[in-house]
Order: sequence, then C-alpha cells, then structure tokens
Amino acid sequence: MTKEMMTAKIFEAKATKGISWEALAESIGMSPVFTTSACLGMNTMTEDKAFAICDLLGLDKDVAATLQVSPKKGWDDAIPQDPAIYRFYEIVGVYGDTLKELIHEKFGDGIMSAIDFTMEVDKEENPKGDRVVITMSGKYLAYNRW
Repeated sequence: MTKEMMTAKIFEAKATKGISWEALAESIGMSPVFTTSACLGMNTMTEDKAFAICDLLGLDKDVAATLQVSPKKGWDDAIPQDPAIYRFYEIVGVYGDTLKELIHEKFGDGIMSAIDFTMEVDKEENPKGDRVVITMSGKYLAYNRW
C-alpha cells in the first residue's frame, strides 16, 4: 500500500466516523499536528499508535503497516496552488531572510531543527476576525566548524 492510498483510506474512515484530527490524536495520546502529519504520510507512527488509529477508524493492518513506513519527505519544485499552503510559501518568501537573520543574531550560525521539533495550531478569537496562531519550537543546531 502506498502512502497516498493509506491517506485516502484514513480520510474516508475519518469522514464516515465523523472524527476530528484533534479527537483522533487525543485518543492515541499524540499531538494533533504530528498525528495529522503521519496520517498524511509525512511522518511515521510506532506500531502501537498505528494500530490504535486503525482500531479507532476501523482500518486494516495494511494501513497500520504503512503508517510505520518511513516517508520520502520534501516537495517538488512547483509551488502549491492551494491558498492555505501557498500562504506559508509566501510567509517564508517575505520573512525567511528576516527569520534567518534573527535566529543567527540570537543563537549564532545555525538552524532550527525540524526533527527535534513541535508545532501547535490554535484559534484566537478576535473581534476583527479570528486569528490563526501557529507556534513552532525547534531545537537550535549550530553548524560544525572543522
């Protein structure tokens, strides 16, 4: 089973059962961001978490096995056209160099890990229009000098 087939089965079962990503994540004791990412094929689940998801959604062991397969991460050269995803490219295009400069100024020459990393997505109610609050926390990794 491919990651794409796995994701399609998860989406179908989620819709049939009316289960949100938050509820699915809570039921297995994981974060909604990581759980969703694994179900979309971009991260892996441990065996117990993969089977817990499949038990809840009524999916077979092929889906559980595929949830445990290491994914090919990344993207092609095309900028996604979906407006929600495109905005993140826009943010990095406009503020990427700024973020890099501020990270280097505060920490030195290095990067923020996307491996030792957490992220939360929250909703902030605001009279001018609700706000999307994204909090990313990644370990600082200094570049080696040799």
